[in-house]
Amino acid sequence: MGLSLFLQHLVNAISLGFVFGLVAVGYALVYGVVKLVNFAHGDVFMMSAYFMFYTSLIFGAPWLSAVLLGIVLTALLGVGIEKVAYKPLRKYPRINSLVSSIGMSFLLQNFAVVVFGGIQRSFPVPEPMKKTLIIGDVRVQAVSIYTIIFSIATVIVLGLILQKTKIGLAMRILSRDFDTARLMGINVNRTISFTFALGSALAAVSAVFWALRYPQIFPFMGQYPGSRAFIAAVVGGIGSLKGALLGGFLLGVLTVLLPAMFPEYSGYREALIFVLLVIVLIFKPNGLFGQEAGEKA
Repeated sequence: MGLSLFLQHLVNAISLGFVFGLVAVGYALVYGVVKLVNFAHGDVFMMSAYFMFYTSLIFGAPWLSAVLLGIVLTALLGVGIEKVAYKPLRKYPRINSLVSSIGMSFLLQNFAVVVFGGIQRSFPVPEPMKKTLIIGDVRVQAVSIYTIIFSIATVIVLGLILQKTKIGLAMRILSRDFDTARLMGINVNRTISFTFALGSALAAVSAVFWALRYPQIFPFMGQYPGSRAFIAAVVGGIGSLKGALLGGFLLGVLTVLLPAMFPEYSGYREALIFVLLVIVLIFKPNGLFGQEAGEKA
């Protein structure tokens, strides 16, 4: 493989890694604060794509307006799911909330099948995103570059929210201890709702990049990126944001570069991803950046 072809695949791997990483950060945010693995997260990802599609199709909104409105609607969906499926179970064992999240996942999938239909629909792709950029001998899809740029911007904004705002401080305190947060006057319910809204918004942002790469949306489109993002979050350390991003990059590299560099082993790609998961869990049970319970801040 020549250098130019390797660079093309590397850019694709990084952009796909960002998509996986942003979804994984949504998992990590919710787990870090509420200690809940939200298995409906991949289906929130799917719903956001439909929100954007129908906002543009029915109301004729410009593409960017449809995307922004879709992100807002997805954040509200995340809050609604937390209020309906998780808040009533908060005082019960966590397994109850875990089962509820699985049920919510099936509910969203079947809701999409009944309401939106089971056929695939074409996601609108703006003309600038369809272009191919040529830099020397390297040919790169414009959507890959846009994905990297806007993903970096999203991560920066997320960092500012968590480190520089009162609600971000409340989330970090809540991730350590609920009782201490209440004694400090933190509104626990509002903070948890904001956490779900923020995690769902990240799922919506990643859904945009995914739909631009693969412009076909359908009710089960969230299963693949959702499951890969969950693996990324576990590999990086569930509850660790930087671990979730790193896990996303690792999966992006395995998904893109492995078949490109070793095409004869491309059929083993999925197996190798799970081998990676098993190896990490054997030698680092808490993930690459995970910490023991009670140590997270």
